[in-house]
Amino acid sequence: MSEHQQQFQALLRELFQFDSADLDFGIYRIMNHKRDVIERYIAEDLPRTITDELSRGMLAEQEIIRKQLAQAQDEIGEMLGPRAIDSDGNLQHAFHETPVGARYLSLRARQAWHVARGADVEAFEATLYNHLYSFFSRYYDDGDFISKRRYSQRERYAIPYNGEEVHLHWANKDQYYIKTGEHFRNYAFRAGDINVRFTVADANVEQGNVKGEKRYFFPRLKDAAWQGGERELHIPFEYRPVTAADTAENGNNHLQEAIIGRAVAGLPKHLDAASLAALTTERHRNGDNPVSTFEYHLRRYTRRNTTDFFIHKDLKGFLTREFDFYLKHEVLNIDGVETTDEITAEGWARGWFQTLRLMRTAAGQVIDFLDQAESFQKMIWEKRKFVTDAQYCVSLRVIDPSHYAEIAKCETQWREWQRLYAIDDSEALFDQTGAAKDRQARRVAFLAGHPSLVVDTAHFDQKFVDRLIASFTDLESITDGILVKGEGAQAVSLLLPTFAGRVSCIHADPPYNTQTSAFLYKNTYRHSSWMAMMDNQIALGRQLLGADGSFLCHIDEHEYERLQLIFGRHGMNNAGTVIWDKRNPMTGGAGIAVQHEYVIWRTNGSKTFNLRNGNIQSILEQARKLMAKHGAVAAAKKEFAEWVNGNDELSGGEKAYRFLDESGRVYSSVRL
Repeated sequence: MSEHQQQFQALLRELFQFDSADLDFGIYRIMNHKRDVIERYIAEDLPRTITDELSRGMLAEQEIIRKQLAQAQDEIGEMLGPRAIDSDGNLQHAFHETPVGARYLSLRARQAWHVARGADVEAFEATLYNHLYSFFSRYYDDGDFISKRRYSQRERYAIPYNGEEVHLHWANKDQYYIKTGEHFRNYAFRAGDINVRFTVADANVEQGNVKGEKRYFFPRLKDAAWQGGERELHIPFEYRPVTAADTAENGNNHLQEAIIGRAVAGLPKHLDAASLAALTTERHRNGDNPVSTFEYHLRRYTRRNTTDFFIHKDLKGFLTREFDFYLKHEVLNIDGVETTDEITAEGWARGWFQTLRLMRTAAGQVIDFLDQAESFQKMIWEKRKFVTDAQYCVSLRVIDPSHYAEIAKCETQWREWQRLYAIDDSEALFDQTGAAKDRQARRVAFLAGHPSLVVDTAHFDQKFVDRLIASFTDLESITDGILVKGEGAQAVSLLLPTFAGRVSCIHADPPYNTQTSAFLYKNTYRHSSWMAMMDNQIALGRQLLGADGSFLCHIDEHEYERLQLIFGRHGMNNAGTVIWDKRNPMTGGAGIAVQHEYVIWRTNGSKTFNLRNGNIQSILEQARKLMAKHGAVAAAKKEFAEWVNGNDELSGGEKAYRFLDESGRVYSSVRL
């Protein structure tokens, strides 16, 4: 096996994520199941395909030339005599210009070219593997395929587009961004006769748009509990950002790997020799490196909660188009066309045709393999997910009184009402001196007198919930809205069949992608990852909007321009942008506010928004009244400031506009 073949095979194992063999969930489980098939393809089938195709093409053409030479030689013997060609196959010079002689010489030259080329099969095969390696390594980046179309050796990159005047392009444009989130489920496995449990004792997670440093799983071995009788080891984990002490202890590079390594090294302190052997003797594959059972499950537990990735929407189409582009611009040597030697030019054409054909055959097989896995993953992602739990909140006013007796008996519902509505336990309703029957009757009477109370079906058994829901003829009309808890894209996909084209307004508050809320997937594709997520979310959300529906999205200056361009891709009209200062420049003594927040307002309708603030109108009207009343500016200023300060309807920002100038115009105390 040549060095070039080994290099390409190593890349293929990386493409098929053999280094993620410790991941036994989702698409990785499928890849591991098919690992033997893929390995056989990489190690045996693909090299055999290349060798057979290469040999078959060369030998077939050489056989044709051999037969044509034999025929030409017979013709020369008949027409020019048996001595026209010597024992070495050389044609006498006097016959070179004859038609049959010229044809014979041409075939001899072509045969010699093939012989020389056949002697360099290894170099030809090395070139083939090098091109395949160059292409797939160019587009592959840490588990994903990124658009890196290079135009030529002189021009670094080319962007494919269809002639638009302005074209928005980003590296992950044709992909779904998948964020797994943090699940923190308990994890258990068995090794020999030992049961091991991992649990999260403390999790410091991102809250809303307030995002911080990358978080890691830290096993708390000092708190590990070993129960020898039950043969059970319990290890609690923390999920948190690193501290200076963590960095000093584990280093900066591959921090999670270092943390796992320290945990593996610290395990012997907690186990007897026999138990330790059960967890460390058996080996599992982690890429090309075998690891112990304990380390295997540590990796699996930490990575299943922290692995984000992309799914390509059309990987086969993307790689096929890019490979055709690569063949035309980096494999095909146009300089060969300029040769003046007809024989050499013909050989050049045949050689490059065979090279292109072989490369397309080999690359096409790899692309098909990759696309099978990616398409399956895409199908899983796009499939509408199951609802794991559904509950209803329904006002008493729409519930038939025949259900009140069962509702009155539910103590958890009463406790929730006490918490939410401050129902006083000392009321006669909760008088413990009366008979239980009287107390139940009082509760039912209380329900009848308070129709605005909301019943939460989460507090009741399923039989009652089924009877309650069955009593409504139009459930949608009596449950004024729907609250969905889940991943954004999946939640919208769930709602689409029912609410497509019916929503009046969507309000989105995405991560701003700042230093404190940046996407952590790829350091070099921070903006591209964010844009892929936003593009997909907007495309899904727009399907919910009605003919006059509006899409409002918060953002700040870090991604404002990019978000505007993404919205422009989806054809909605620009209704305007709401802008306000994030920071009062007075906090800096003097200056201009340079940080702002925005609400981008896009709509399917044709109207722009026109915000009329009632408080602003009342401030301006009061100023006019006082100027007309007093005439004297000083008195008007004093009464105006008192009126503004004492008006509870005004916000703090509006109360800053408590000053009048000599002309009666309103202004604030903030200096620019």
